[in-house]
Amino acid sequence: MAVFRVHAECVSIMSFQAFTRVFTALLLSVPLASTFAHAENPEHNDIRTIATKFLQQISSVQPGEVSINVGQVDSRLNLGKCNNPTAFLPQGARAWGKTNVGVRCTSPTAWTVYLQAYVKITADYYVASRNITSGQILSMDDMTKTKGEISSLPYAIITSPEQAIGKSLQVGLTAGGLLRTDLLKNPLVVQQGQSVRIIADGPGFHVATDAQALNNAAEGQVAKARTSSGQTVSGIAKAGGIIEVAY
Repeated sequence: MAVFRVHAECVSIMSFQAFTRVFTALLLSVPLASTFAHAENPEHNDIRTIATKFLQQISSVQPGEVSINVGQVDSRLNLGKCNNPTAFLPQGARAWGKTNVGVRCTSPTAWTVYLQAYVKITADYYVASRNITSGQILSMDDMTKTKGEISSLPYAIITSPEQAIGKSLQVGLTAGGLLRTDLLKNPLVVQQGQSVRIIADGPGFHVATDAQALNNAAEGQVAKARTSSGQTVSGIAKAGGIIEVAY
């Protein structure tokens, strides 16, 4: 910053009006130079716009209201003009809460720039309505809907009852505890030692026989069973103690 010193004896010689004109001219020269030095770069603004639109697009699948704030491009960067800049999420990044977004160019010059961003999502989510024990099968009565900024919560939160109903908790939760998909598992439909029904289908045939389960399996998982003849069979576990084998 320029510093101007005017001695009192100078002021006494100059008329007050003349002094004012000289001092004002000198003072105005400073902010004028500062304005040019800190002027926003139009290309940097375009990059922010591209990054914002990209985050808006991939966040459109989220429930509730989405608000996006993308930070400034480093003013020290002198990026060349780009024919088709594209935005992307760096590996491991999500359009969720505090994150990073990249914009890259391949032609006529190659460059990549990263910007800090915050994706705020406000929506309904579910918590335990009462104490729930480990292994308990969840019903609608076990859940209470609440609303808030879900982007400040773990990514695996429950935002729809269908994500939890009929599944069991791997850990216990107290009333008000956050329900998360990573704490849930599908209930067992085949349990080791139980009698199961093996159904085998193939081109032109259908076979069904009884067997004994050799392992536990939730619906859709691989289950093994031993038939009365001693043969071990593997198939897909289905509700009702059924193992389907496809040929």
